[in-house]
Amino acid sequence: MYHWVEDKDYLKRSYSVCADIVNQLVQNLKNYGIEAKMNVVGSKGRNMMTKNAQEGVDYDFNLLIVNADELGDERALKTDAQKAFNEVLANNGWGDCEDSTSALTTEQRVFNKGNKTPFHIDVCIVKYDSYGRLQRLIHDKTGNVWFDRYYWNTVRNSERLWEKEATLKPHADYWQLVRQTYLDKKNMYLQRPYDHSHPSFVCYIEAVNEVYYRCIGRWQ
Repeated sequence: MYHWVEDKDYLKRSYSVCADIVNQLVQNLKNYGIEAKMNVVGSKGRNMMTKNAQEGVDYDFNLLIVNADELGDERALKTDAQKAFNEVLANNGWGDCEDSTSALTTEQRVFNKGNKTPFHIDVCIVKYDSYGRLQRLIHDKTGNVWFDRYYWNTVRNSERLWEKEATLKPHADYWQLVRQTYLDKKNMYLQRPYDHSHPSFVCYIEAVNEVYYRCIGRWQ
């Protein structure tokens, strides 16, 4: 089951390492003609880092591709992003990342001193559509690389996310409800081992929308 990570010093140290690597990735992608921005997924930026008792800490980053529509070829985009990421990881003494269905996932790392909880990086490649909705780049694996599909999948109810967050956050009781809903959803989806559609930021979007329409939406 997931629970909150309370060691602030550990979080600061491990996040600093991971964010630096992803920032290097953003810079390296320019060599591939890819313009990107690093977006920290809801959990870290809002004091909502969780840990499964049997696993380490995963830092989720959205790699927002600014010129995705100009690039066009989804397979080439994922392939180039993985190459660029592996170059950065090698320069920092890390092993190659793995290409999962919806993210690029690094190996786990552990500090030599202090908290020994392992941590790793998940990078999800995303873009916004013309309606302001978030879309994830999906690699649908078939068992034969020649028949694999790469496509953009729209994240439901992702429009106006930051506006809803800004409305809820000043209210301590509403924000506590967002935190609890987020944790509950992570644990709910944990019980579904074949569910690859609910990474942390999707759980966060669901939590914000659920609380917003429960507490705020009824007034509008």
